[in-house]
Amino acid sequence: MPIPQTPLVVGDPFLSASPVVATSGSTDPSAPLVVLLHGRGSSERDIIGLADQLPPSAAYAAVRAPIAEGGGYAWFANRGIGRPVAGSLAATMSWFRTWLDTVAPDGRPVVLVGFSGGAAFAGGLILADPRRFDGAAILYGTLPFDAGVPVTPARLSGLPVFVAQGDQDRIIPSELLERTWQYLLTDSAAPAYARRDPGGHHISAQTLGELAGWIHERLSFLARPGANDRAADSAHWPALPGGRLPVRAGQRPAVSWTIPQEQLNDNAPLDLQERLFSRIRSLAGVATSQSAISVPGARGLKVQPGPEAPVDAFLVPSVGEFAHQHPPYDGSLHLALPPELVADAVAKGWAAAHPLAGIRLARGMVMVYGPRDESELDVVAAVVATSHAYATGVSAERF
Repeated sequence: MPIPQTPLVVGDPFLSASPVVATSGSTDPSAPLVVLLHGRGSSERDIIGLADQLPPSAAYAAVRAPIAEGGGYAWFANRGIGRPVAGSLAATMSWFRTWLDTVAPDGRPVVLVGFSGGAAFAGGLILADPRRFDGAAILYGTLPFDAGVPVTPARLSGLPVFVAQGDQDRIIPSELLERTWQYLLTDSAAPAYARRDPGGHHISAQTLGELAGWIHERLSFLARPGANDRAADSAHWPALPGGRLPVRAGQRPAVSWTIPQEQLNDNAPLDLQERLFSRIRSLAGVATSQSAISVPGARGLKVQPGPEAPVDAFLVPSVGEFAHQHPPYDGSLHLALPPELVADAVAKGWAAAHPLAGIRLARGMVMVYGPRDESELDVVAAVVATSHAYATGVSAERF
């Protein structure tokens, strides 16, 4: 069902009425839908203007917040700056989903872009039902913490997120911005592309340009065969005892939020890095060389793809690179895992999602932290063996 293509569909401002929607872009009812959600003091007329600077292949819909007062959002209290009311948020999300399900039935990609108060609403939607959406941009806003939506480890595994914040933002409380940043870039398991602006509470030209590129690449990725396949809910690790991944001890190491993604502290001792590399190199059919995608000195791990190996099993499909180990100052690895294992690896503290997973790189691309002791060496080697099995079709149990 296409979105009504009038400039503005006038409706009642309360939840019982039809949404007020401004539209732009493609009129093809099967085109990917990008939903723009405005902030307090703004309106759907204002934010729909962003569509002129975003990829023209998508359809755009800007939805008016369902409350009359100043265009503000019903799910906010405390001046609408980050402390949502749980009951109001749930009711508003239900109202929104009723509309969304009529214009974007199952199979039509949906990406949310929320600014300020709209970022909190977009965050609530993806946390409540991450499988319903194909991406989300959280711009200069906070997730709706303590509002009744799950904020659990690996909740957003496999869901690409674009997050932007201003260093001089005086509208959103700094502690909420920091909490949002940390959750999205670590525990959520989302492939999170992040940027910080030197300015305040507004969408900069640089952010808008990068957002346009991110949306373009995400929609291009979704057009690939199999890109919309849903990962299974089970997590079985055949190379580990009982098929279960243990919990990694201690806190996560710091990881850069810029590209190249690097492990910044708590790095693996050099002797363990070399022993790990030796074990990986002994896997069936593995060849090594400088990585085709990583920094100088990163050791690429390459195989001949198995007959059933999906493109998602490789970091660089053209050369069969399924993993690489970073130089000694870092010691972590990048590798491709089956998507159903990513959430488990991140939730149990062994890995971080790559910012471009599901954007231009494999859906299951993760950074695996370097091993700090003998027991971690065994676990990390088993994780790499799982990646190798994914690429070759050779059972990981033999390793």
